[in-house]
Amino acid sequence: MGTVRVPEDAYYGAQTQRAADNFPISGLRLPPALNRALARIKKCAARVNADLGLLEKKTSDAIVRAAGEALEGKFDDQFIVDVFQTGSGTSANMNMNEVLASRANEILTGKKGGKSPVHPNDHVNKCQSSNDVIPSAIHIAALTLIHGRLIPSLEKLRKSLSAKSREFADVKKIGRTHLQDAVPITLGQEFSGHARQIELGAERARDLDRRLGELALGGTAVGNGLNAHPDFASQTIALICRETGLPLREAKNHFAAQAAQDAAVEAGGALKTLALSLMKITDDIRWMASGPRCGFGEIHIPSLQPGSSIMPGKINPVIPESLLQAAAQVIGNDAAIVMGARSGHFELNTALPLIAHNLLQSISLLSAASGVLAEKCVAGISADREKCLSGVEKSLSLSAALIPLIGYDRAAEIAGKAHRENKTIRQVALEEDVASRSDLDRLFGDG
Repeated sequence: MGTVRVPEDAYYGAQTQRAADNFPISGLRLPPALNRALARIKKCAARVNADLGLLEKKTSDAIVRAAGEALEGKFDDQFIVDVFQTGSGTSANMNMNEVLASRANEILTGKKGGKSPVHPNDHVNKCQSSNDVIPSAIHIAALTLIHGRLIPSLEKLRKSLSAKSREFADVKKIGRTHLQDAVPITLGQEFSGHARQIELGAERARDLDRRLGELALGGTAVGNGLNAHPDFASQTIALICRETGLPLREAKNHFAAQAAQDAAVEAGGALKTLALSLMKITDDIRWMASGPRCGFGEIHIPSLQPGSSIMPGKINPVIPESLLQAAAQVIGNDAAIVMGARSGHFELNTALPLIAHNLLQSISLLSAASGVLAEKCVAGISADREKCLSGVEKSLSLSAALIPLIGYDRAAEIAGKAHRENKTIRQVALEEDVASRSDLDRLFGDG
C-alpha cells in the first residue's frame, strides 16, 4: 500500500511513524469513534492522576486540554496507523499518547513534539497499558454509537413501520407461506410484524449495556494492575460515566476482560440478528413492490432515481437493495469479530484492532441504513388496494375458510376445480351450492 503520508504539521512521534511505515497493509484507519473513546480515557485519566497526586496539575491540565481538542476532531489526520497492526492495539494507543503529549508540550512550551515536559508513556499513559486501554475504548466507542446513533435510528424506523401498520390496517391482501398463496391477512398486520422485529432489535442493543459496560481499565499489562494506583480505574471510569452518561463500570475480573472479547462477540451477534431482520423486511418490501404490472405490485415505493440505463420508466428498489448490501457486510463483519475473538491466548486478545474496526463499522452501517430506510423508503410507501384485494379474490387458499362448513376433502375438491377451470373459489362455491352468497361474503369478505 505504500508509506503513509505524513501530515505537514505532525503531532505524533517516532513510534507512531515506525508503525505506519512498517505495517501499511490496508490503508484503512481505525474508526473515529475509537479515537474519540481513547481521547476520552486519556482526558479522564489525566484528571484522576492529578487528583491522586501522580501528575503535576500543569501537566494534567495540558493533557486534558489536548485530549479535549482530540475529542473535537482537531487531530483526526494525525491518527495514521493501519487497522491491521499489532494485535493489542499498541500502535493505536501510542499514536494517541504521542499526539496528546506533543500537543501538551506545545501548550506548555510553544513547541510541539518531544517527550518533555510531557512524556507520552510516563504521563499520558500513566496507570495504563494498551492491553487494558484498547479493550476499554472498544466498549466505550461501541456503546457511544449504540446509544447515540443505532437506537435512535431503530426507533425512527419502528415508528415509521408502525405508522404504516395503522395506515394499512384495512387493506386486505393475500398472505404467503413457502412463497405460495396462503390465507388472507391485512397489509397492516404484515407491517406490524416488521415493526416488532425492529423493536426487538433495539431491545437486544440495549441489553448489551450489561456486558459492554464492563471496562478492562485498571488491569494494565496482564490483568493484575501492575503500576496502576488502586483507585485509578474506579475513579477514571466514574469520570467517564459523568461525561458520557454511559452505564460503565470496572470489570469484575480483569483477566477475563483482557484475555477475552466475549462482549464484542455478543454485540456482533446482536448486530447480525438485526441485519437479518432488516434483510427480511426489505426483501418483503421488494417483493411486494415488484412489477408494477408483472409482479406482485401490492405496494408502491418512492422513486429515487431512474431505474435503468436502458429501460425508460423503470423504478428499482434502490434503498432496500443498498440496505441488503450493508446488512451482508455486517454479517461478514460478525464472522471477522468471531475469528478475532478466538485470538484470546492466555492473558491477552491479540486481534483487538480487527474487532474494533468490524464492530464499530457494523454499528455505523446499521445506524445509517435504518435511518435511510425509514426516511427514504418506508415513509413514502403506499398501498395498491385494488391489486391487494384482487390477489385475495383469486387465491385458491380461500378454500380453507370453507373447511368448517364442508370439511377438508370437499374444500380441496372446490380448490382443484377452481384451479382447473381458472375460476375463483367464490365462483365454484356458488356453482356447487356449498354456501349462500351472504355466507360466502361473510367468510371471504365482499368480493
